[in-house]
Amino acid sequence: MEPIIKAEHLSKIFRTDSGEVTALRDISFTIDRGDIFGIIGLSGAGKSTLVRCLNLLERPTSGKVWVGEKDLLELSEQELRRERQKIGMIFQHFNLLMQRNVLDNVCFPLEITGMKKREARKQALQLLETVGLSDKAKAYPAQLSGGQKQRVAIARVLAANPGILLCDEATSALDPQTTKSILGLLKEINQKYGITIVVITHEMSVVREICSHVAVLDHGNLVESGTVEEIFTSPKTDAARNLLRSALGSLSRMEPEEMEGRN
Repeated sequence: MEPIIKAEHLSKIFRTDSGEVTALRDISFTIDRGDIFGIIGLSGAGKSTLVRCLNLLERPTSGKVWVGEKDLLELSEQELRRERQKIGMIFQHFNLLMQRNVLDNVCFPLEITGMKKREARKQALQLLETVGLSDKAKAYPAQLSGGQKQRVAIARVLAANPGILLCDEATSALDPQTTKSILGLLKEINQKYGITIVVITHEMSVVREICSHVAVLDHGNLVESGTVEEIFTSPKTDAARNLLRSALGSLSRMEPEEMEGRN
């Protein structure tokens, strides 16, 4: 497989009034083109800092980040902006423009590139069809459910035609059934467009549902990585075992009809 993202010895230290805080410590991993790769850990493990380092929204204190054949830390600001356009992000809280309807939200990144309004609307409508929201084009975010808002956010990211999609706790605010449908949509997008997807989550069930490979973070350290099957069947670290126990516990607490809905 061809690598598309490569982190080499990444470290990130935040300097605060009370001293230094090490958020990431000597992290290295590779993500192959077209993969769905999970980065998992409990709150405070360093997941969000790591994902922000992958597109240099946060600059690492040391180490390198390669996207394709480019070392992002060696690029000028203009070159970095160009590379970032190829990396989409979706978040837990959707980040939609509340004063714009659904269609105009999806049009927004196209307008920024200077695309003519008619062409932008045509492309946006096609993307709304892709995410299953053709009938909500004129609705406003306040009129949508959480799952529908996330679908709009995904359509808006796709408008920029990214090669990589970073999902930072994108399903954390959603119920189990909606989470399952959003993960199904991400899987479809991965297969249809060949977009490499990086899923940042604290939920092992999300990793099991969608990812092929996973890296486990614990207190800023990458403690384990491998295929999802390897981590699930024979976790080697306490951090991975605790996450697995948590996932199994949440499944056992589900009502029977919820369990059926997940199958």
